[in-house]
Amino acid sequence: MDLARLEKVSANEWRIAAHGAMRVPALIYGSEALLRDMDEKVYEQAVNVAALPGIVGASYAMPDAHWGYGFPIGGVAAFDPDQGGVVSAGGVGFDISCGVRCLHTGLARSDILKVQKELAHELSRAVPAGVGSTGTIRLGEAEMDAMLAGGARWAVERGWGEPADLQRAEEGGQMLHAKPGKVSDKAKRRQRDEMGTLGSGNHYLEVQEVAEIFQPEIAAAFGLRQGDIVLMIHCGSRGLGHQIGTEFLKEMAISAARYGIALPDRELACAPIHSETGQDYLGAMRAAINCALANRQILTQLVRRVFARMLPQARLDLLYDVSHNTCKVEEHGGRKLYVHRKGATRAFGPGHPELPPALREAGQPVLIGGSMGTSSYILAGTHESESRAFSSACHGAGRAMSRHQALRTWQGRAVVEELAARGIVVKSPSMRGVAEEAPLAYKDVAEVVDAADAAGLARKVARTQPLICIKG
Repeated sequence: MDLARLEKVSANEWRIAAHGAMRVPALIYGSEALLRDMDEKVYEQAVNVAALPGIVGASYAMPDAHWGYGFPIGGVAAFDPDQGGVVSAGGVGFDISCGVRCLHTGLARSDILKVQKELAHELSRAVPAGVGSTGTIRLGEAEMDAMLAGGARWAVERGWGEPADLQRAEEGGQMLHAKPGKVSDKAKRRQRDEMGTLGSGNHYLEVQEVAEIFQPEIAAAFGLRQGDIVLMIHCGSRGLGHQIGTEFLKEMAISAARYGIALPDRELACAPIHSETGQDYLGAMRAAINCALANRQILTQLVRRVFARMLPQARLDLLYDVSHNTCKVEEHGGRKLYVHRKGATRAFGPGHPELPPALREAGQPVLIGGSMGTSSYILAGTHESESRAFSSACHGAGRAMSRHQALRTWQGRAVVEELAARGIVVKSPSMRGVAEEAPLAYKDVAEVVDAADAAGLARKVARTQPLICIKG
């Protein structure tokens, strides 16, 4: 990215002044090195988002930002429904409510090393992964709608977890005001056999060791100590969410003119929040959020069953579950706003009423997944982050090269062998998928997290490193 077009606000904050059709400025967070390596499309897309009706404050891009469909991945924008604000399917993304949940295990590294290969094998057998993967759950019409309305609460009620799990998930594990009736039959068919599956792409299940603690007091509140073993699950709403995004992007593009919206880019298709199209999308999107919450809950229980057999002393309590690709109604500055986060994590600060009582004083856990074979991070929302980008932080490392370029650069088997030499066991049904997700295909997650911390978006609490990776 050409930094000459940006105003440097601080070492990790850059401003694009409002010009042309922009209604607000755009702010990009990150170090000078991160911004220089960002593709020009991030600049272009952040500017285009700033031109959408009813946008409030600014168009934001996180330190892991890269080109996406319409919005940059790592993009954040809030819209006021009383000022003609819009909802955009491109501002949420195709993998609706893709997110991460982190579980304690109560184990140490030595416990894992005794059974590392066997545990990896059993986890890969228990958790279906890969393109088009299907599980053992089959949902009929009534159960599909119940799941889309109930989320993780639906899953727990059917034996997939414990009620305590719901206290440690955004929205208590259930997104209200979902409208299963606005989800197409095709989307439901795509999901009928996919509950309890990991999927493909950058989705994963990892057994990790807490390698470093940065904020001991917050880490203690999160129940984290150096040397602890935790488990992270990264996945979303699978085929259902993708189908909803595909269908509503087309519908919004067609209806934009009818609503008097001049799109700066067709990929930014949107509809007024109060319109029929906008409300239909919000109802379907919330159903997809519930699908993702239910999916991660089922996966949690599948993992618990494996540990119960192989490491019965493990406890697998949920630390937290966060989503990346959402639009949620939140109060900011005394106004109810529709906050789009695409490849960005909500980061509520200490004392926020939506946080569980046990975590409220410390702030919301912000779970940042690394690329395969690299560190992941656990951060915490701060009071400062609430005033920065509508309580938002980064969500991962962010791609540095396309999947096609990664395929031309690496062989999947070589990546697996390289990671094995570093003590990391990788299991995947697709060596092509492993090559696409090679660690160096992504930005340096440590640099991204350091920039988020320095910019005040969230505070570094702990760093984890993988021992086992089940890759989609």
